[in-house]
Amino acid sequence: MSSELVVDVQPKEISTALLENNRLVELQKEAQNISFSVGDIYLGKVKKLMPGLNAAFVDVGYEKDAFLHYLDLGTQFNSCAKFLKQSLADTKRTLNLSKFNLLPDIEKEGTVNDILKPGQEVLVQIAKEPISSKGPRLTAEISFAGRFLVLIPFSDKVSISQKIKSSEERMRLKQLIQSIRPRNFGVIVRTVAEGKRVAELNNELKTLVKCWEDSLVKLQKAKLPSLIFEETGRTVGVLRDIFSPSFENIYVNDQEAYQQIYNYVSLIAPERKDIVKLYQGALPIFDNFAITKQIKSSFGKTVSFKSGAYLIIEHTEALHVIDVNSGNRSKAATNQESNALDVNLNAAEEIARQLRLRDMGGIIVIDFIDMMEAEHRQKLYDRMRELMSKDRARHNILPLSKFGLMQITRQRVRPALDITTSEDCPVCHGKGIIPPSILFTDRLEDKIHYLVFKLKVRKFTLHVHPYIAAYINQGVFSLKWKWKCKYTFRFRLIPDQSLALLDYKFFDAEKNEIDLKEEIEIK
Repeated sequence: MSSELVVDVQPKEISTALLENNRLVELQKEAQNISFSVGDIYLGKVKKLMPGLNAAFVDVGYEKDAFLHYLDLGTQFNSCAKFLKQSLADTKRTLNLSKFNLLPDIEKEGTVNDILKPGQEVLVQIAKEPISSKGPRLTAEISFAGRFLVLIPFSDKVSISQKIKSSEERMRLKQLIQSIRPRNFGVIVRTVAEGKRVAELNNELKTLVKCWEDSLVKLQKAKLPSLIFEETGRTVGVLRDIFSPSFENIYVNDQEAYQQIYNYVSLIAPERKDIVKLYQGALPIFDNFAITKQIKSSFGKTVSFKSGAYLIIEHTEALHVIDVNSGNRSKAATNQESNALDVNLNAAEEIARQLRLRDMGGIIVIDFIDMMEAEHRQKLYDRMRELMSKDRARHNILPLSKFGLMQITRQRVRPALDITTSEDCPVCHGKGIIPPSILFTDRLEDKIHYLVFKLKVRKFTLHVHPYIAAYINQGVFSLKWKWKCKYTFRFRLIPDQSLALLDYKFFDAEKNEIDLKEEIEIK
């Protein structure tokens, strides 16, 4: 299986698409300069205690207080609190954690009132991003994630990924890490560390320890509440978690992001750095790799898949509901049971993809087509488990209930990705009445005339819907040829799949948008 990563950098957001065999399986959109991402470390203040929930609300600078449960404090919270207090009290020197004497673990069955006090300063990490009306979910067990290792201050444990099955390799890695890790630092060895040499692991360990030391320096200068450590960008984070030899290409359309990703790949896999490529094509990068079309067909309430069958996906506050419908399949079917099994197996494949694509977390309930045979129900359950094995998020799948429902829980750390696939009419703006569509190209020509002769812009790019672009380009003496002859030869026409049918955008030579829309067009 070949994999490709496509990164689209825009002024307001960065979109990352993962393709497997040219099929979109993961999509992440992150606003530029986003805050409160998973992995970010904050210096916060306890606002109030909730004994009934055995939890506390902590001010980390978000509009709503963040939630910190007693079980998320970590066994070494007392040591962390003492170290934090000493660090803030003496800002002239940076404490060395390796020389610090750890305190005994907190009780597993204790209460938050015994550990925390209102107004207390705490060092916390974002475990779950703000979702809907809820603030962030926190953990006081600080960690720094790398590609091969996860560093955990205030711990002495070395854990090996359960996915590493070889007992000899597990023993080798454990002994290796024990010999190189600093005192009072725990380490989790990730699956990709299997077979790696000591030099590679040692270099990453030093990098993670440096992140901790830099955070301490920033901590001593911080004011409440304050960001102490910011997790690497989600694009680099995706690479860190999923980079594999199956990656054939990584395409980026921004020079700065390209350099960042190139440097990271050069660090973790120097022999594969040439797979990172700067995209400089005229078409939008997602259009060039047929991603825009896949997004429009894969999101929304209704999702079609093989042979006319389709899914209905509903998102609620409490859970996600997926209904499987056979559609036109039922008309041609000769055997109801075999038809139901075939549709359900195909639906399982699409559902597994949809969970990754939309990053749906929490409780997912799937209403499959009823099947009477126990063998068929078991086959569907086994198939779903097989398909979900590729999912990096922690999940649990229950067998079909007697009502034909399958329940899935999936790790939820950020809001589910929801993309509106329906398009607002750019001409009528919901009024249902438009100017004569045959005059659309005449209006475009008027705007080109204004751009060239009034604004004195001689080099520009016009983005329109592919259907409109085909009309403008048709014939030997096309409209595009006439406009070039009449106004400027430094004019480019780009078909853009993200635009609605009668929408358009002008860009200057530096790719900055030129707003030429009249007041009536933007109401």
